Amino acid sequence: MFKIRTSKYRHVYCDAPKMEACHTGFRLSTVTGDQQYVKASAKYFAVALFGGGGVVYVGRHDRPGRFVNGHTPILQGHKGSVLDFEWNPFDDSMLATASEDTTIKIWSIPEEWEPFDKNGKSKKGTDISESMVDLVGHMKKVNLLRYHPSANNVLASTSSDNTVKVWDVEAGQEMSTFEGMHDLCQDLVWDYKGDNYATSCKDKAVRFVDARAAKVSNKISQAHDGIKGVKVVYMGESGKVLTTGHSRASGREVKIWDLKNLDKPLEVSKIDTAAGVLMPLYDADTNVIYLCGKGDGNIRTCEFEDKKPYFHRLGDGFRSTTALKGVCLVPKRGLDIMKCESARLLKVTNESGIQPLSFTVPRKSDAFQTDIFPNTASSEPAHTCEEWRNGSSKGPELESLNPNKRGGAQNGGKKKLLSVGTLSASLKKADARIKYLEGRLDASGISYDKK
Repeated sequence: MFKIRTSKYRHVYCDAPKMEACHTGFRLSTVTGDQQYVKASAKYFAVALFGGGGVVYVGRHDRPGRFVNGHTPILQGHKGSVLDFEWNPFDDSMLATASEDTTIKIWSIPEEWEPFDKNGKSKKGTDISESMVDLVGHMKKVNLLRYHPSANNVLASTSSDNTVKVWDVEAGQEMSTFEGMHDLCQDLVWDYKGDNYATSCKDKAVRFVDARAAKVSNKISQAHDGIKGVKVVYMGESGKVLTTGHSRASGREVKIWDLKNLDKPLEVSKIDTAAGVLMPLYDADTNVIYLCGKGDGNIRTCEFEDKKPYFHRLGDGFRSTTALKGVCLVPKRGLDIMKCESARLLKVTNESGIQPLSFTVPRKSDAFQTDIFPNTASSEPAHTCEEWRNGSSKGPELESLNPNKRGGAQNGGKKKLLSVGTLSASLKKADARIKYLEGRLDASGISYDKK
């Protein structure tokens, strides 16, 4: 499948997590589709739960435990099932949810959110039922959400109405709508700087779209011959794109394409003949790819290099007999860097809940390992939504992972959005205070402008 070569990450390994480190007790909503079913910020993760009303559980990475229905606090506010969610890369507590009810809601997770205590026991708390912003515009259910990689509060969404919308979250308004797809969208990804996004579609085409103008700039007419879903990944700033899909003979395959010439792929790697959709997770800092197949127990690891043969195998990856339903990467800022944890995947299963899979590079030294931890995307946006809309083009701001240089900042670029209910309560409190002060002035016989 892949070539093997000398690499800093060649011996990366992942042991099966202990049961007490897993998040269990859920009855998950894994509806038909190729969604990931789990998403993570550096502090929290979210999964959709089975049942009406769009129930979502938000957990903390540092507090595993067993979910107790009716006792553990949840997030609930949609009228239909939640199909996808996305964490704001510049605010670890801001979550966007997409639903069958055609709406997108933006939520803020309170700082004191703690569904489990330090012993893993469920804690009774207040459910979150009031969103900060509602984005309304799609005509059918919303299937996928993706935040912009470098601009603050820019969100892309795709729906069963065969459109992609780009939103200004802070203003609660759509900025552009792409209507060039004629079938269901299977994947949606931003490029490194967020000037363009790519969509894979049920018609087997991959379209590259100018995000501001909502016009197709390039296209792969038939990325893979099979009928299964196609996933897309931009390979950083290399000018290459990776796609996964099935061949005409129903074999799973990975292809590398050059954005300057999409007539044929640069490389085709055959994987196996399994039926599940391959979900590639790409670590742009280390160029390591985690190939996760739905229904698979194993996770393959390989390293991308911008020259032939492009893929290099890294060890045995992760081996298990427990089938994978969904998976996501935890941002680098949420890893245990001093234990040489180079990546952490959250694996959704039927039997074992959500398993944290920690990939570690073996090192003897206790010092910070500069060579395996290059600078990573920070929590500071590179530009505002308005600047991006007016043509600003920047990649993500980078920061060191060295704990001695990072300090305690986690949400540096955070701009707090407030819900209508919170603003109304604050206004009511302010009005009451004004009336009280006016009464004191009147009682003292002091004149003032009552306009």
